[in-house]
Amino acid sequence: MKVSKLLKNIPHFVLQGDENIPVTGICDDSRKCTYGNLFICVLGEKCDGHDYILAAIEHGASVIIVDDLSKIAYVTDTNVVLVLVDDTRQIISNIAAAWFDYPAKKLLTIGITGTKGKTTTAYMTKAILEHAGMKTGIIGTVELFDGKNSMNNINTTPSAIEIQKWLSAMVDNGCEAVVMEVSSQGMKHFRCEAMIFDICAFTNLKPDHIGKGEHRDFFEYRACKSRLFRKCVTGIFNMDDEQTKYVLKGHTCRVLGYSAVYAADYMATDIEKIKFNGAGMSFKFNDVPLQINIPGIFNVYNALCAASIATECGIGTDIIKEALSVVTIRGRSEYVPVSEDFIVLLDYAHNAMSLRVLLKTIREYEPGRIVCLFGCGGNRSKLRRYEMGEVSGRLADYTIITSDNPRDEEPLSIIDDIVSGIEKTSGEYTVIPDRKEAIRFAIENARKGDIIIIAGKGHEAYQEIKGKRYHMDDRELILQAKNG
Repeated sequence: MKVSKLLKNIPHFVLQGDENIPVTGICDDSRKCTYGNLFICVLGEKCDGHDYILAAIEHGASVIIVDDLSKIAYVTDTNVVLVLVDDTRQIISNIAAAWFDYPAKKLLTIGITGTKGKTTTAYMTKAILEHAGMKTGIIGTVELFDGKNSMNNINTTPSAIEIQKWLSAMVDNGCEAVVMEVSSQGMKHFRCEAMIFDICAFTNLKPDHIGKGEHRDFFEYRACKSRLFRKCVTGIFNMDDEQTKYVLKGHTCRVLGYSAVYAADYMATDIEKIKFNGAGMSFKFNDVPLQINIPGIFNVYNALCAASIATECGIGTDIIKEALSVVTIRGRSEYVPVSEDFIVLLDYAHNAMSLRVLLKTIREYEPGRIVCLFGCGGNRSKLRRYEMGEVSGRLADYTIITSDNPRDEEPLSIIDDIVSGIEKTSGEYTVIPDRKEAIRFAIENARKGDIIIIAGKGHEAYQEIKGKRYHMDDRELILQAKNG
């Protein structure tokens, strides 16, 4: 494809060379450049792509897109095309979309944003769409799925080029729709700039992702979330969240609301806890009875949001009801069948806030005991360890402290920090550093009526130690313990 076609409708100035030459590919990582590639210099949180111009050229890049003139002084090869734009970060999504022939326009595009609930809502929505016969891809925290291939994801919202690459693969693999978790970082860095979503949904907003390398304050965090609703046709909002009125400011979309409290376009009423596959919920969706096999009012909101999205996609309530009754979300209050005498739930809760909500929710089901097994990640805030230890000590009946992803820290040092938190309480606890042995201990010592929460890793199928990831899946460890 010619450079001029890639830059069509993008204000630019050719500093050197001919923009009518074809390129063999696009990249924003100099290490991935090959012969004839177009390299886009993007200023990131940790490094500046402009500093790797010569490396990109050495790898074969023939076109360089810059927004900083001071960085091209060392380019002496007159065969390299140099193009100046106002902001490379803002235009990379458009270049990528052009390169892959605008795949988003060939799909039903659904975006979901919010502090909590994105992953669960995304998978519920995907399950409903597929139950309705629509082959659906997903871009989110747990995975990237193009209708044929699945890959673990690193960032909730991948790079602009990766997004367009995966959307293109979805089209090639016969997908009709995509459900995408859209993070505040994704919006801040314009990774979805080339897309106009058909439907976007807002779940909730709490202070999070604030600090170095993320957002400078809560107001910037909220503003980045709200930008999504200037990039969609229809917006569906949680009217029970106090931040919704602020997220709505500046929107350009058609607005619909969902609520479990107020009159809204889509409502959840008659909400009840049920023992459905361990711990579930039932409610009426605009007077249609629904049930889900995961616990908590927050999951009612997730299901309500997914059902609202599906309805706007033209899907009937019978299909919504059937899909939600069987959907399971990997690592999100995931029921793992082990015994009729006790319940085992696997959850991604890896901070004090998430663990507190989870344990309080499970307490409402009146278990014989709540047994909470968890560890904490290395190279992360020590405060999280103290807080999680204290939360479990106060809200669980029995805690088993083990390892999570120690990364570059010593596992026992991390465990000591957790212990210092739990010892502020009167909660009973046991320390078993080996996660496999800890899970085996929990299963073998379970009592009738117990609900065992295995928290922290959720969907993850690895343990990270000293920079390496080793296969470890809590589901497998649970089943190994079950089978002796």
